[in-house]
Amino acid sequence: MYESMKDRVERVLERGHISEDEITSDEERNAFKKWSTGFTRQDHPTIIQVLLESSKDRDLTGYELPNLVYLSREKSKSSPHHFKAGALNALLRVSAEMSNAPVILTLDCDMYSNDPQAPRRAMCYIMDPNKAPKLAFVQFPQYFHGIDKNDIYGCEYKRAAQINPIGMDGLVGPSYVGTGCFFQRKAFDGPPSLPELEVLDSHHRSAESLRSKAVLSAAQHVASCTYENSTNWGSKVGFRYGSLVEDYYTGYRLHAEGWESVFCKPTRPAFLGDMPIHLNDVLSQNKRWCIGLLEVVFSKYNPLTFGITRISFLMGMCYAHYAYWATWAVPIAIYGFLPQLALLNGITLFPKVSDPWFYLYVYLFVGGYGQDLIDFLIAGGTIRRWWSDQRMWMIRGVSSYLFAVIEFTFKLIGISSFGFNVTSKVIDDEQNKRYKQGIFEFGVACPLFLPLATVAVINLISFIVGASRVLQQGKLEDFFVQLFISGFVMANCWPIYEAMVLRRDRGRIPMKTMVISIFLAWGLYLVASITL
Repeated sequence: MYESMKDRVERVLERGHISEDEITSDEERNAFKKWSTGFTRQDHPTIIQVLLESSKDRDLTGYELPNLVYLSREKSKSSPHHFKAGALNALLRVSAEMSNAPVILTLDCDMYSNDPQAPRRAMCYIMDPNKAPKLAFVQFPQYFHGIDKNDIYGCEYKRAAQINPIGMDGLVGPSYVGTGCFFQRKAFDGPPSLPELEVLDSHHRSAESLRSKAVLSAAQHVASCTYENSTNWGSKVGFRYGSLVEDYYTGYRLHAEGWESVFCKPTRPAFLGDMPIHLNDVLSQNKRWCIGLLEVVFSKYNPLTFGITRISFLMGMCYAHYAYWATWAVPIAIYGFLPQLALLNGITLFPKVSDPWFYLYVYLFVGGYGQDLIDFLIAGGTIRRWWSDQRMWMIRGVSSYLFAVIEFTFKLIGISSFGFNVTSKVIDDEQNKRYKQGIFEFGVACPLFLPLATVAVINLISFIVGASRVLQQGKLEDFFVQLFISGFVMANCWPIYEAMVLRRDRGRIPMKTMVISIFLAWGLYLVASITL
């Protein structure tokens, strides 16, 4: 007996696909055409496909294979989907219906397991009777394969992913970084001091097959886009909504509820992942993070108020250190433009070399950069990678940090922003070759590149004009600090000069960007000439 069309449609929704040879009539072909053409990435029903079931599927040696289930939650243009946090919450509910496993691993789609012992290492903490009652998650550091030897884009994020979590581990634990993390399911149900909440209408049916109609029906129900309406999901239960950086925000809220975490850093990286190899993707990703962090700053959960009272002063300051990332745009932009524009106009801003106050600036510069270098080397970095890291810090300061502040300000006053963009991890052969050679990839007329090119132009001109003035007038001790700052910025801008003048490949800075940046530099000079 053939299946009814309704049954066939339900089966397709469960599987997520149907092959052409399974369509047996024009009626069915028209029906499935209607279903397929009516779906988009933003508007489609729940799709669940059980690929492997441990009770039935075996490998070649006869051992049970783990359960493997594909899920695409329901999407509707009329219902907010909350990006990654919403997807993770749908997975939480569906997995509760189908397995209800007490431990959950979150892993980005571009990461893979590099150590089969990682689950065992995590379980050592989760099964510790002294830690388990308040332990929310075990966080492994982020590592990436394929990074060029000098990590030109600073994608290792050594401080955020490896150095700072060690210090936070001495308090209540590291922050959640979105991947390489083992959670206890009960941590998503409420504070550790309270009994576990009843967050689902039904429970896993252990005696039933994952492919049974009852289990799949229950799973589809909890994956619907309206299931969370009038519930605590996203506010008190599950991954938290309210910020584009759902990892930072969720870990922060769990710590504020009284949960703790553990940083596990074995010698062998537990997980490895990909990183973007195009500067535009790197800066766009960082801008998105900064906007999400600013969303936390301008909420009732600001780490400087809510955090230091609910966790501790030190832990609140740790979270504030990340939350206020974008504010670095102010001092970095000032040091990238103001001393140079003053130098062009012959105005001194810093003490003379013979002035005792000059040594205070020397101490702050050498002390700050020296300590930063020592910390980086102790953590296993190299001098070349440290140079790339501090260069990217300045590049982000006048690009992604600055644009994050501007875009978030527009959002606050009701002006539509540019939207959410997923970082591309697609690797082009030519781009990959240039990346391996340590060459920056520009190639597109991106607004984020305009302030970079403008800074490069202003610092080059100010250094040339300042050096000429010193040679002619002999006022080196008056302008030494400003000349040094311009020279230091120029050294960091070498990849930009190279992409503007010396290169002819497709990764160079577009002519449009160069022309606009020159006009911006000229405009800033005119403004400075009038006001300084």
